[in-house]
Amino acid sequence: MAVSGCAAAADAGMTAPPVPTPSNPAKPPASPTSQSPVRQQLAELAVAPRGSMQGYSRERFPHWTQQGGHCDTRETVLKRAGQGVTTEKNCKVRTGTWTSPYDGGTWTAPSDVDVDHMVPLGQAWVSGARSWTTERRREFANDLVRPQLFAVTDNVNQEKSDKAPDQWKPPSVAFWCTYATDWVTVKHYYGLTVTDAEKAALASMLDRCG
Repeated sequence: MAVSGCAAAADAGMTAPPVPTPSNPAKPPASPTSQSPVRQQLAELAVAPRGSMQGYSRERFPHWTQQGGHCDTRETVLKRAGQGVTTEKNCKVRTGTWTSPYDGGTWTAPSDVDVDHMVPLGQAWVSGARSWTTERRREFANDLVRPQLFAVTDNVNQEKSDKAPDQWKPPSVAFWCTYATDWVTVKHYYGLTVTDAEKAALASMLDRCG
């Protein structure tokens, strides 16, 4: 009687190599980007048309409030973001060096630097903040915990204004991944909406995260 290869190997005291089975095919590794928390947060954002700016003013968002030690929110961000920062006794920033993540510009005069809201106040207004209490808008405008406040080149911040990512993107393409991630993080935390175009622009920018 013929002896099978496996039987022959067993008779010879050898172990036959395992035979792969179709029931356990190898799975390709999951894409880190597609499985990332920020992608999940983007998917959870409610999609709605952009609202009206009617009734909006920056005063509806009390900003640059005191953060303790005579420092307001702006001075706190300048101190946090700069290098070699010096201040006066009242906490007003005098000198330092700041590098704007939006365009890579480096500045040594505080007057050349704006403290920008990642999600602008006007953008928040048209995506849900219109119905908030004043206290909630105050929290949003002075949030030092979420990635909401950045020291950036002043004229670049003016170009951005209240635009969403489908309307404006930072000149530095290398910052797009971080920009989209932070935008989604802030909007998700505060329950703000996005438009279809905004969501598509954010997804495209997140593709650069690798």
